Amino acid sequence: MADEQKPDWERRRRLAEVFGDVLPDTTSDERAEERPGGDDRERWYRENRPPHHGSR
Repeated sequence: MADEQKPDWERRRRLAEVFGDVLPDTTSDERAEERPGGDDRERWYRENRPPHHGSR
């Protein structure tokens, strides 16, 4: 069976076998933001920001 006649799922499976799973099914803007420790970074920045950078 030619590649053009195979179902899409079968083509993707075969490509994944050969090349690996290169691209995710969804893009980062489609997924929920998962940043463990993201708040810690922001807090660290606020605590260590030089005084001449203004206050918030």
